[in-house]
Amino acid sequence: MQILFGTDGWRGVIAREFTFDNLSLVAQATMDWLRREGLAERGLVIGYDRRFLSREFAERVAEIAAGNSICVWLADGYVPTPAVSWSVREKGAGAGVMITASHNPAVYNGFKIKEAFGGSARPATTKELEGMVAANQAAGRDVGSMSLAQAEAEGLVCRFDARAGYLAQLRRYVDLELIERAGIPVLVDPMYGAGAGFLPELLPGTEELHGELNPSFGGQPPEPTEEHLMELAGLVGTGRYRVGLALDGDADRIGAVDETGAFFSSHRIYTVLLRHLYERKGLRGGVVKTVSTTRMIDLLAEKYKLELHETPIGFKHICELMLEHDILMGGEESGGLGVKGHIPERDGILMGLLLLEAMAMSGKGLRQLLDETMDEIGHFSYRRIDLAIDNGPKGELVERLRSAPPAEIAGRKVARQNFRDGFKFIFADGAWLLIRPSGTEPVLRLYSEAGDPAAVEELLAAAQKIAGI
Repeated sequence: MQILFGTDGWRGVIAREFTFDNLSLVAQATMDWLRREGLAERGLVIGYDRRFLSREFAERVAEIAAGNSICVWLADGYVPTPAVSWSVREKGAGAGVMITASHNPAVYNGFKIKEAFGGSARPATTKELEGMVAANQAAGRDVGSMSLAQAEAEGLVCRFDARAGYLAQLRRYVDLELIERAGIPVLVDPMYGAGAGFLPELLPGTEELHGELNPSFGGQPPEPTEEHLMELAGLVGTGRYRVGLALDGDADRIGAVDETGAFFSSHRIYTVLLRHLYERKGLRGGVVKTVSTTRMIDLLAEKYKLELHETPIGFKHICELMLEHDILMGGEESGGLGVKGHIPERDGILMGLLLLEAMAMSGKGLRQLLDETMDEIGHFSYRRIDLAIDNGPKGELVERLRSAPPAEIAGRKVARQNFRDGFKFIFADGAWLLIRPSGTEPVLRLYSEAGDPAAVEELLAAAQKIAGI
C-alpha cells in the first residue's frame, strides 16, 4: 500500500493499514533518511501513547533502529508527544518517533516524526520519507532488525524516563508556586490519554477525570471538542471547580471549560494566553495563526504592534515560521498552541498550566479574562460544522468556487477573498466564512466568525446552500 503522511504523521486503522509490516517499512525509510541526512550518529528518541499495541509498535521501531546500528533512547512508559519532542531537543538526538494517532478514534494508531529541533517533521521532510518508503518497496529493500533483548544487551537501546526532563522544563516555564498559592479548584480530563497524571504531579491536589487506562477511550475519540467534554462541563458547572482542562490522546492539544461550565474554545484559549504572555509575562515576538483561527488574534496583534503571520491549516506550517522568525505564539483552531522559549511544537499540558497562571496572576476566571479582552477589541462568535460530501460533488464545488466565487453571501457583500487554504470570504465588518473541502476525506468543513451567533448561523446556512448540501 501507499504510505502517506497527513498534517502530523502517518496514521491508519490498526491491523488494516497500521500493521507491523507497514510500520517496519516506514521505520526502515526513517533510518535511511537519518543516514542520508548525517543524523544517525546522534541517535533516535522513541515514545508511545496509551493506545492498543503502542508499546509493541514502539519496540518494533527500536529493533529496526538497532538493526541499522542507530542508538535509541526508548521511553520506559507512556508519554505525551511534547515530552518526546522535548527529549529530542534535550538529548541532541537526530530525530524522534512518537507512536500515536493523537485525537483519532481508538481503532487507529500512528507514527509521528520529530525533527532535531524538537518539533513535527516539516512538509519537505515527510514528502522525502513518502518517496523513500515507495522506493524501498519497489526495490525490495530489506528491513534491518535486531531483537530487542540483543539490542538492549549491546547498549543500542536504552530505556529512559522521558517524563523527568519535560517536567523540569514545565516547572521552569510556569510559576507553579503562584498557581498553588492561588488555590484554584481545577478538574483535568486527559481523556484516558498520554497526558494522564502530569498535571496532578506538577500541581498536587489537582483532581483528574478519565485518568485510568482505557484503550477504547470510553467509546469516543480522545479529542477535546465541545461534544466530547459534556461530562467535564457538567462537573465544572456544579460550582465545585473553577476551571476544567482537557487534553487530547497524546496531550499536544487542549480544550477547556470556563467557570460557568461552558466550553471554552481554542480561539478563546489563544486570545487569553496571547494577552497573558504579552501583558503579564512581558514576552515579545511575532504571532502566527492559521486561516481558520479567530480574528481576535489579528486585533490583539494590531493592538500590541506585533507582526502577524497567517498560514494554511496544520501546525507544521506554524512550526516552520517558529524556526525562521522570532515568534511569541502560534496556534490553530483545533487546539494546537505553541509558545516562545519552549519547543516549536503544540503542547496541551503547558497551555493548561499557562491558563492557570493567567488566572492566578489576575485573580479572574477564564470567562472574565475573555470578556475583559472582548470589551476592548469587540465581541465574536464562532462555529464550525463538518458535512459529508462525495468526492464528485466536492470536486465540482472546488472548481465552481475557484472560477466564479460569489460576490455576495447571505445578503452581505464580500469585501475580500483569501484562498490560501480553502475559500475564505471576508466581509466589511470583519465577519468571515471559510468553505474548506478536505483533501483526504469526503468531508466539507464550514467555518464562520461574526459579531453575534445569529450572523454566524446565517453565513453557515448560506454556505450549505452554495455547496448544495
